Amino acid sequence: MLLVLSEDLKEHLAFLPKVDTAVVGEFGRIALEFLRRGTSPKIYEGAARKLCVPVEMVQHGVEGLMFLMTESSKHMISEVDFLDSVLVLGFGEELNQILLQLYLQHHSQIRSILSQLPSNLPAYRSLEWRLDVQLASRSVRLQVIPMLMMHLLLKRGCDSSSSSSSRVLQTDPNTLLHLISTLEAALAAMKTSHARRILRNIK
Repeated sequence: MLLVLSEDLKEHLAFLPKVDTAVVGEFGRIALEFLRRGTSPKIYEGAARKLCVPVEMVQHGVEGLMFLMTESSKHMISEVDFLDSVLVLGFGEELNQILLQLYLQHHSQIRSILSQLPSNLPAYRSLEWRLDVQLASRSVRLQVIPMLMMHLLLKRGCDSSSSSSSRVLQTDPNTLLHLISTLEAALAAMKTSHARRILRNIK
């Protein structure tokens, strides 16, 4: 899977090649700290004074790195996909490798932090299913009509006060097999070089 990076994000990260590689690593550390504890204007101001650049430039750079790392960690993208995703930023190989190492070093910790953040989106909890088979009806004495019933349990939040909801789904085996094959084909298509070229040029 490749990330689709917006023009705003590209603009926010555009100044990274102009700073020392150690500064990029420090920005990554600050982004991780902000993700854990929240932003701090004083840190932005201090970094801006050291680099002799506007505070907004530092803020946008750190927030851009934060977005890049969180989205990559959220989707657990591979090393190859990460490097292909940042190609659109136009950075050199050295900077791309620094960003990759930041991602590899911190993605597990970022995923742990994200899992503790409150979310309004429902998340998977469990799935119960059963196979019903109709063997006869009033009009047809002998028949076999299989039907898969699924009870999907969802939750919102991560603590003891989280709310739960459920959805009941029904399908026949042929439709389910077609859905699985279609999704698997879509995932395989996303890994092709043709799909990567298209995603790189999406604005």
